[in-house]
Amino acid sequence: MLQQIIALIIIAFFASRLFWQKRKKRIGANEFIFWLVFWGLAALAVIFLKRIDAVVAELGFSGSGIEVLLYAGVVVLFYFIFRLRLRLEKIERDITKIVRELAVKDK
Repeated sequence: MLQQIIALIIIAFFASRLFWQKRKKRIGANEFIFWLVFWGLAALAVIFLKRIDAVVAELGFSGSGIEVLLYAGVVVLFYFIFRLRLRLEKIERDITKIVRELAVKDK
């Protein structure tokens, strides 16, 4: 129970920082909504951890619910890293194209 309270306090801290960033206009609306949903789901996962443990046990996994959530989180992070890498490569290609066009114009 103490770990859940600490986790919820940490989530509340990050949510408050999120609202502060939105108020200072450092993040856009889409990013704000994404992170708000993320932290909301994290809070729900902490609150309903016992139920998640029961569901995981019914599905036949040997680990606890928190382990399954951790594994799912790692998978999602790798997916986001993959998408970020693809976006970065596209930006690099676009920059290369623009620099080539500018170099040809300057000649």
